[in-house]
Amino acid sequence: MGVPRTILYTGKGGVGKTSVAAATARRCAAAGLRTIVLSTDPAHSLADALALPLGADPTPAGDGLWGQQVSAQQELERNWAAVQDWLGDMLVARGVDRISAAELTVPPGMDELFSLLAIRRHHESGDYDVVVVDCAPTGETLRLLSFPDVARWWLDKVFPQQGRLLDAARPLARAVLDVSLPGAEVFDDVEALVRNLIVMNELLRDADHVSVRLVMTPDRMVVDEARRTFTYLNLYGYLTDAVVVNRVFGAEVGDYFAPWRTRQQAQLQAVAEAFAPVPVLEAPYFEEEVVGPAMLDRLGEALFAATGTGHERLHHQVSERLVLGPDGATLRLELPFAQRGDVTLKRVGAELIVGVDGHRRTMLLPPALDGLHPSRADLADGALTITFAGAGGGSA
Repeated sequence: MGVPRTILYTGKGGVGKTSVAAATARRCAAAGLRTIVLSTDPAHSLADALALPLGADPTPAGDGLWGQQVSAQQELERNWAAVQDWLGDMLVARGVDRISAAELTVPPGMDELFSLLAIRRHHESGDYDVVVVDCAPTGETLRLLSFPDVARWWLDKVFPQQGRLLDAARPLARAVLDVSLPGAEVFDDVEALVRNLIVMNELLRDADHVSVRLVMTPDRMVVDEARRTFTYLNLYGYLTDAVVVNRVFGAEVGDYFAPWRTRQQAQLQAVAEAFAPVPVLEAPYFEEEVVGPAMLDRLGEALFAATGTGHERLHHQVSERLVLGPDGATLRLELPFAQRGDVTLKRVGAELIVGVDGHRRTMLLPPALDGLHPSRADLADGALTITFAGAGGGSA
């Protein structure tokens, strides 16, 4: 059994992300691929979409299909129990009530992070050809997964010294600070977490087998949020191989919805410009709720009729790469549609507007580029390389 194909769907709540994930999984299973679809989203609407009861373990959901709603609490107990016990007892001893102490022992994004570790178990099990994930990872979770070098430094430098450090510090901690230092089991949990971060980072950055797909509706606020997520996924090295625009009004809508359709068409044009060259898949606004096998299969057909079974990689390169230096930065944008011609750059707040030979692309810049301005642009081999410098570095 080779490495399974893994597809992570993410997007704002309410855009139909769970339905798209379930539809993809059903289409893959119908093509004869052993498929599991799992939800790490706390909302846990996957069972509703499939119209089947699902538990915290893989549950049969059709021929060659399994479903799973990962329990964040179960994953925390599996991976973080010793740390929770130590921190909780310490907080309670200092007057924090037990319920608040339990909440404070789990940093933001940690429950989602542990839920994502279920992907690793499915990768290693050899039981599946395709793993489809309905997830809503926060920025904190993505950051935790994006720094393997820091994690390796902790493994190399900190953990080998923990025994000597604790032995030396315990008398001082008891006499002066009135605290009990953690035991070996706490460090075992933390070390296991760090190792898992390294493995998950390598797994998610395996662009040959893993990709992220952004789900959105053609509404400006939703599209803007997806653009921000797209930027960070690229900068962290995660491949986005498709964006899905859901609930698009068709030409057959009447006069009442015609203004909505006009606005949607404008947003669809903005999506094509903002996410190029990543393919854009569209699904219509169906006349009934997308719940149950028949409607999920209609959604899957609408999305993937032109591309295949839904598991294929639809794009093969990370579209944006940012390299930060001591005095500036370089941003490489994949622009295969662009020919040699006039390049224009304009920064407006957090937005960078790139024009190349009549084509325009708008992207949201990360906070790391605050205070820097585009000073140079070079177009070669289907990519635009933009150099950013400080106030004295010139402008384009």
